[in-house]
Amino acid sequence: MAGGVKKPVNIFKLKDLGEPKNVFNWRLWFAVVSFGLLGAARGVDEGLISGAFNSKDFQRTINYSSYSDVEQTNIKANVSAMVQIGSVGGALFAFLICDRIGRIWATRQLCVLWILGIAIFMGNGGNLGAVYAGRFVAGLGVGQTPVVGPVYIAEIAPASVRGLCTCIFTGFVYVGIVLAYFTNYGAQINLGDSTHVRWLAPTSLHIIFAGLIFILTFFQYESPRYLIKQGKDEKAIENMARIRHLPVDDPYVLSEINAIKVSHEEELEATMGSSWYGVVKEMLYIPSNLYRLYLSSMVQFLSQWSGAGSITLYAPDLFNILGITGQNESLLVTAVFGIVKFVAAIICALFLVDVIGRKRALLLGITLQAISMIYVAGFLTAVPELGVDDDYVLPQAEASASRGAVAMIYISGFGWALGWNSMQYLLTAELFPLRIRALSTSIVMTLHFANQYGNSRAVPNMLLPTGDGGISPKGTFWFFAAVTILGGIWVWFFVPETAGRSLESMNRLFELPWYKIGLHGNEDADIRDEAFNEKAAMTGEVEHVDVADEKRVTGDSHA
Repeated sequence: MAGGVKKPVNIFKLKDLGEPKNVFNWRLWFAVVSFGLLGAARGVDEGLISGAFNSKDFQRTINYSSYSDVEQTNIKANVSAMVQIGSVGGALFAFLICDRIGRIWATRQLCVLWILGIAIFMGNGGNLGAVYAGRFVAGLGVGQTPVVGPVYIAEIAPASVRGLCTCIFTGFVYVGIVLAYFTNYGAQINLGDSTHVRWLAPTSLHIIFAGLIFILTFFQYESPRYLIKQGKDEKAIENMARIRHLPVDDPYVLSEINAIKVSHEEELEATMGSSWYGVVKEMLYIPSNLYRLYLSSMVQFLSQWSGAGSITLYAPDLFNILGITGQNESLLVTAVFGIVKFVAAIICALFLVDVIGRKRALLLGITLQAISMIYVAGFLTAVPELGVDDDYVLPQAEASASRGAVAMIYISGFGWALGWNSMQYLLTAELFPLRIRALSTSIVMTLHFANQYGNSRAVPNMLLPTGDGGISPKGTFWFFAAVTILGGIWVWFFVPETAGRSLESMNRLFELPWYKIGLHGNEDADIRDEAFNEKAAMTGEVEHVDVADEKRVTGDSHA
């Protein structure tokens, strides 16, 4: 079987996919959820830090009022972005840890770093340096989560539901955001703002999640693909059999392991050296690998600068700019925003990513996001005093338009969850060959956090009036709208459809010249799938991947 995209997946009728009935078992879903929880690391931090920082007690603790307005803006941006700075380092060395000690132990050590950093932050004693240091150390752990989590999930998931499984990681990003938003809101309402508990209690969510994930790793099995790479074939078969809930001599297990081994041996034969330098050359000098690196890198750049990530991070402040007044009201509206994105992530995972395909889901999300950004930018252009003049009171005549802008922020979050935020992890996890997967994913996630840091650090300054060196709220949202539209055009022309294709058959998508892959790569891969089928039938070899003879789900005009 060749690995082409099979018919659309109904996740409520997995028994109809033609897989052995044991494949979709509790061990698989337990493993997916256990590693999917790593997504909460980012979500909890993005949802917590703005509300915690805005706590009057926290600001009193760090003597915030003693600084000038511009200094306050920079401090807030630095505190918010320090996790992203640490995450750049964490993502960069994640590939070394993943390939040296495995996916399981990599998860354990990142949890330790995560907890250590948050403990330093919580015990800062009013020292701004300790605040920065704690969040930086936590970032070293958090930055590894989008490398370790999606890579492990993609490596153990059957190709037919790999999109669903990887999107569970994205779903937990929003679980973390929702819990963080509502914890902030609940603490503000019920604990007041006169003690450290106001911001310490919500911040403890970090430790709860990190501790839970650390414990769950002791009930999981190492990735069979990692074990094959380490030459531990027997252990790989044993773990694959356990995850698939099948005997070690079952043809399904043996064919899947054989496909992994054949693919890895082909990579070794084509390698440019056995050292880490050889792996780097393989990634950069083989055109198909370089194009995959280009795709994943552009996904990170365009997604982060589309603005949705910074809207999550600074949601209470942005809702305030749009006319939502009062700390409690702002936190409540922000919490509802988290629920909207969580629901969108569920819809994407269950009904879109493996049904209509990655590309169509991404374009749908980008379209919603672009419409929303244009509306908000237009509203702020019509009422330019918002976010610029602190004494400006929104007229009653503009109240409906203000509520419309808030609704559009919700819609932008919905589109972000459907599109960029799901695909930035999924595409990165599934595009690369086994030999360079950990290194490539680490490089891409380093770019992810570098862009996230740049965006989160820049946005508070971008929102400043032009007289203070910013581009004003309206300019900020016009910028986000332009990047989002540019991203949609780029996706249409350059991103191929990967839904349903096995990790080992992904190479066939990238045989054409780079400028043809986005629009014609799937058609060419179908032809190569058929040729592989014929060769496999003649030689008697079996590659366990998905059926190619069903109608392909694509996102281009040649579907």
